[in-house]
Amino acid sequence: MKVLLFIIATMLIHSSGLMAQDPIRVGSKLFNESVILGEIITQSIENAGFDVEYSDQLGGTRILWNALLTDELDIYPDYTGTIVFELLGETEPLTIAEINRKIEVFGIQITNTLGFNNTYALGMRMDHAEDLGIEAISDLREHPELNFGFSNEFLNRADGWPGIQSTYNLDGSNVTGLDHDLAYRGLENENIDVIDLYSTDAEIDYYELKVLEDDFGFFPDYAAVIVYRSDLNKDVQKLLGNLEFTINEADMISMNADVKLKGIDDEIVAYRFLNGIFGIEITHQSDNRSDRLKETTIDHLILVGVSLALAILLAIPLGIAAFQFKKIEQLILSMVGILQTIPSLALLVFMIPLFGIGTIPAMAALFIYSLLPIVRNTHSGLVSMNNGLKESAVALGLPKSVILKKIELPLALPSILAGIKTSAVINVGTATLGALIGAGGYGQPILTGIRLDDTALILEGAIPAAVLALLAQWFFDLIEKRFSYPT
Repeated sequence: MKVLLFIIATMLIHSSGLMAQDPIRVGSKLFNESVILGEIITQSIENAGFDVEYSDQLGGTRILWNALLTDELDIYPDYTGTIVFELLGETEPLTIAEINRKIEVFGIQITNTLGFNNTYALGMRMDHAEDLGIEAISDLREHPELNFGFSNEFLNRADGWPGIQSTYNLDGSNVTGLDHDLAYRGLENENIDVIDLYSTDAEIDYYELKVLEDDFGFFPDYAAVIVYRSDLNKDVQKLLGNLEFTINEADMISMNADVKLKGIDDEIVAYRFLNGIFGIEITHQSDNRSDRLKETTIDHLILVGVSLALAILLAIPLGIAAFQFKKIEQLILSMVGILQTIPSLALLVFMIPLFGIGTIPAMAALFIYSLLPIVRNTHSGLVSMNNGLKESAVALGLPKSVILKKIELPLALPSILAGIKTSAVINVGTATLGALIGAGGYGQPILTGIRLDDTALILEGAIPAAVLALLAQWFFDLIEKRFSYPT
């Protein structure tokens, strides 16, 4: 019946000619399962003839939710428990109908369940749990010496560690936040004793982990659903409805294992699922390493180049203003200093309400980070110059503008270039975080490599980023030698 409904819906869409003018924008979170579900959604919509932009690995729940609210995304997969407790701040579980009534005020709706529950759990190595006689979460109270390693989102969510700690009265002195995928490696290497799990993680069986009994019943159901904007094309909404009740828990665990443990591409795993359920035939074009490197290099150069150029245009005049006008000197230097203290990931997130997701907010954040070294070095280069030369120029009756242009700035050029060089190197590294909000660049293979525990992919982003930073430093060294006055 599902196959028949899917075929009829697809035929009606094609025959109506109501193809979307703008691409349907699909997003997913950073972890494996969300990326796979995003691929399934993307391919099912593309098969009906719609243009789709898929932004995978966008980071945490709030980034995707806010992108939906600001009309930067149309669709992303999520879980009922996350929506109820993390986004709506409720204290009791809600039905899907109740959730939809709550979120309709935001112009957002969710589908019925995709067919499986992926709840949180806590886990340990099987042998370690047996040695300590730990069967349930409440048993952890007798072992305050254990090291807990939780994903950063779980660490701060009401339905995560804060709630678990309060409900079970657990000690919180040995708790560390880290990436979910890296936690399994820490557990295997015995650096961590207890981690948070997703119940459909393929690694649970692979690493022979003990899933601790939630004996106080803290964790609710986290039914997988698709979240979408209410103004989404009605035909696309029908396609999303066709995915309801099509994925059971065993299917999801198997797909997670295919990607994470067997190294099969997300797109292929999603295609195999859709082909098996709906008979969809999709042409898969796998990209090679050189194509990916070319694309990520272009993205990274645009991010760094544009943000640095804009920063130079503003920062040098600000440095000159701080030098020439003593009344605003400390104000300018303090302001750019304060901006530099904002954590880079936080700054990226702050840019989303202003500019959405993608390249523009990443450029804005990098632009802000570029200001301090250039402003300070411009200012310090002008302040530290030989006053005798300036006094001689004044004695000769040269205008202030001529003195600045012909004497002060040329003499301060080495210091200014050093600031630009510092900003460029910082930007190259910081720009890798832009991938968390869909900006691409060298951060994309790094994030994918971390998710898949693939060192080669991590190096595919890390090595070019390091090389680019060295090239930027070399480039500005050449400029300094070419244009600086001999000493």
